[in-house]
Amino acid sequence: MTRAHKHPLEKIFESRIAIIDGAMGTTIRTYGMTEADIRGERFKDAKKDLLNNGDLFTLTRPEMIGDIHRRFLEAGADIIETNTFGATSIAQSEFFVDDPREHGGRKDPAFYQKVIEDPFLQGLAWEINEQSARQCRQWADRVANATSRQRFVAGSIGPLTVSLSNSPDADDPGFRVVTFDQVKAAYAQQARALISGGVDLLLVETIFDSLNATAALVAIREVFDQDGKELPVMISAAVGRGGETLISAQTTEAFWNAVQHVKPLSVGLNCSLGPDLMYPFLEELSEKANVAISCYPNAGLPNPLSETGFDLGPQDMARSLASCARAGLVNIAGGCCGNTPEHIAAIAKALDGLPPRKWGASNAESCGALSKRTA
Repeated sequence: MTRAHKHPLEKIFESRIAIIDGAMGTTIRTYGMTEADIRGERFKDAKKDLLNNGDLFTLTRPEMIGDIHRRFLEAGADIIETNTFGATSIAQSEFFVDDPREHGGRKDPAFYQKVIEDPFLQGLAWEINEQSARQCRQWADRVANATSRQRFVAGSIGPLTVSLSNSPDADDPGFRVVTFDQVKAAYAQQARALISGGVDLLLVETIFDSLNATAALVAIREVFDQDGKELPVMISAAVGRGGETLISAQTTEAFWNAVQHVKPLSVGLNCSLGPDLMYPFLEELSEKANVAISCYPNAGLPNPLSETGFDLGPQDMARSLASCARAGLVNIAGGCCGNTPEHIAAIAKALDGLPPRKWGASNAESCGALSKRTA
């Protein structure tokens, strides 16, 4: 799809390095929330523990989530993400549906068809996504008005706990617990709810399984076509020490080749690795891709003795991402797991004034529009 005018973010990417926010989960933990806090009155009778279901805080502790958005914006973030990393009916079923494996059964497409059709899970997923988008929109606009600098809301579309690429049964390699159409349906609902809530763009992030991500991208394309409204799309993968996506094992170059037809606003890497280990794979992606490049790594490797649970402090992350910027590798920078508002503030300060990565003009007319060709 050809657009007559560039998206405002494209202009930013060409003039300076944009800042994306940090880790919602890490920052939530600094508030000392308990199981009772996340349950509130609404979910007080839930049968399973909910504390690890951070998306649910959107509904039960909206004031805390709003405060986190405010802090990231005031730290310098141009882009803040909705608190919807796991807000699909499939992901939410882990917290609200009995696991058949505990009773001698197994999860399979029949199980997930019930999940997809479950009215409670459908309603819950929609509400989390729509409300989180509205909360982000409120704070992005409030800080933008106060600072006279536009801020943007990215609808976070994260990975699932099920895989389309691999079988969980070593004796049945052809078995899949879920179908492509079921994954696509869950992602389509999430995309619609995020758009309804007022996001500026959709961010398919922390891609472990490229086939799951393909289902998300096909779902987004279908939502755009059916509903007559199109938004920019950002895509970000998680890779391991060898540079491959963690489940589907695509190399960085193969990952780009698999998604470039989408013509995203940006493509990048996040999570899984700290900035030093991510650097060579970011360098490879930057050489291959003709769109803006994003980089928001973990704050180093996990460290249970650290205050945030990760090795690197704010100044460590700032130095590492400044090195990426000076090498001309990034247009968008921020942090994933372990990165608090203090990390983002340090990153924003370190990158201020450093030039953004330059890329070819071949993408100028179509960057940010999701291609109608999805296969």
